[in-house]
Amino acid sequence: MPGSNLKRPDVGDIPRQNPCAQCGAPIPAPEWIEPGRGRISYLWTCRACGYRFEAIAIFDHSADEREPLAA
Repeated sequence: MPGSNLKRPDVGDIPRQNPCAQCGAPIPAPEWIEPGRGRISYLWTCRACGYRFEAIAIFDHSADEREPLAA
């Protein structure tokens, strides 16, 4: 988004093998990622038991500020 200071998740930043909150089975990757100001929400769906849950990563305000690319 032009003029936005939101940091987009990098492929290397996406959590992997998160354990299911219900049965503990590892989930390879989140089904959905939704960045927001100072946070990123992840929707996880377990293939083993079908449980769905959301995890939210909250960042310090300074973490989503970047240096401008041009003046």
